[in-house]
Amino acid sequence: MFKNSAPPFELILGWRYTRARRDSRRNNFISFISGVSMLGIALGVAALIIVLSVMNGFQKEVRDRMLSVVSHVEIASSLDGVLGDWQDIQSRLKAFPQVVASAPYVSEQALLVKSEDMRGAMVRGIDPEMEANVAEFATQLPKAMRQSLLPGRFGVILGDELAASMGVSAGDAVVLVTPGGQVTPAGMLPRMKQLRVVGLFHSGHYEFDASLVLINIEDAKTLFRLTAPTGLRLKVDDPQASRRIAQEVQKTLGSAYSVSDWTRQNKSWFAAVQVEKRMMFIILTLIVAVAAFNLVSTLVMTVTDKMADIAILRTLGASPLSIMMIFVVQGSLVGVVGTLLGFSMGLLVAVNIDVIVPFIEHLLGAHFLPKDIYFISSMPSDPRFGDIAPIVIISLALSLLATIYPSWRASRVNPAQALRYE
Repeated sequence: MFKNSAPPFELILGWRYTRARRDSRRNNFISFISGVSMLGIALGVAALIIVLSVMNGFQKEVRDRMLSVVSHVEIASSLDGVLGDWQDIQSRLKAFPQVVASAPYVSEQALLVKSEDMRGAMVRGIDPEMEANVAEFATQLPKAMRQSLLPGRFGVILGDELAASMGVSAGDAVVLVTPGGQVTPAGMLPRMKQLRVVGLFHSGHYEFDASLVLINIEDAKTLFRLTAPTGLRLKVDDPQASRRIAQEVQKTLGSAYSVSDWTRQNKSWFAAVQVEKRMMFIILTLIVAVAAFNLVSTLVMTVTDKMADIAILRTLGASPLSIMMIFVVQGSLVGVVGTLLGFSMGLLVAVNIDVIVPFIEHLLGAHFLPKDIYFISSMPSDPRFGDIAPIVIISLALSLLATIYPSWRASRVNPAQALRYE
């Protein structure tokens, strides 16, 4: 009889034990432990989805803002530090259809001085028209501002955070102190030049907004005593393929040139984010594992409580496998419900985190991501199927694994022993 109706029989009894009426203190306690296990699984799964989504969003946001300022690929000279034949290199780059645009640049460090305030700055000499082809943030600059960077005028565009920290606005004068001095009768003196601030820019990336200074490339060569640009910035059609494209360009140009891509220039930062993501996944998976293995104690108590039922089922012809499957179904249902609850909660929070976090910040009067410490000031989120699917699978697998031992013990119950004192 049981053999022919095994699937519905096991499912029905497993479901009935899961939702058994709480008619005794023992049943109440078992139901409480079962509920705690379900809630623990749900919270662990939700936490995993939320944390990994936020880390994905953080990485994507920083990468996108970084790519609006930095080069996809940069070409520099390996010999004398300047790229005298940059126009010839531009012609050779036409053989690479992946290269969308290129622009020469000068990149040097200097000090920016306003009254008694002094800040370190990264000076980038650019061709105002060509720069807009390789840098997204440059296209956001008003055309009149870019046209103000005329050669010989020594106009400068500052990042808005740098300007705010120095109390500088458009129209003010600042002094640029360049490395390397000049010999005078009074000895070695630093070289200084007064510049006029023609505008401010905002890239959304604090590191660049607080340190980057834009100047006409001809003025930059004059200030730093260069005969040619220090390099060539390239924009490619697929930033994720920058490393491969850089390697192909390197093979074509030879060892006289140094070709690097944005992933290599920021390798340590992206590697650190990946390590953090893996560690957070492991740590939060342990929370799910602890909650899942709480099912062991729940099922052990259920088996002990249902000894007489098991014995009666065995005497009626139920096989040990059928008894085992009853409790596997019971434990798996707790794991499935907990996983689905966690999946729903986690996805709901991850998708709406741009609304939830500002509300909590306003409620607590705190700011979780100060922009002077972190690269970005808002909490991003990017839920990905590639992260969520493994979380759900692992949670279900751990829940199923936790049911095996108690279910096996139930299948080994001796009917005569169990009914002796009933």
